[in-house]
Amino acid sequence: MTIPACTHLGETRPDVTPATDGCQECLASGSPWVHLRLCMTCGHVGCCDSSPNQHARFHSHATGHPIVQSYEPGEDWWWCFVDDVAFEVAGAPSYAHA
Repeated sequence: MTIPACTHLGETRPDVTPATDGCQECLASGSPWVHLRLCMTCGHVGCCDSSPNQHARFHSHATGHPIVQSYEPGEDWWWCFVDDVAFEVAGAPSYAHA
């Protein structure tokens, strides 16, 4: 049995700066979101797949940026949209918003 793994960690940056404290597109349009995800390539903050607009996924597909980290308090897991796998990165900072 093969355990799924992310093959895109080389496309992330160790020093991303979150662009906003909420989903960028939802803030602009006044739309609600459920949870937030932080693009680990550019710092875009988008809403999760459970949100009505799924802006994190759309950002990934539009830009080719493969990996997000949860931007929720108490969560530090990562997700690769390309490899469709969740994982943790030992020693990586948590960027959860307040």
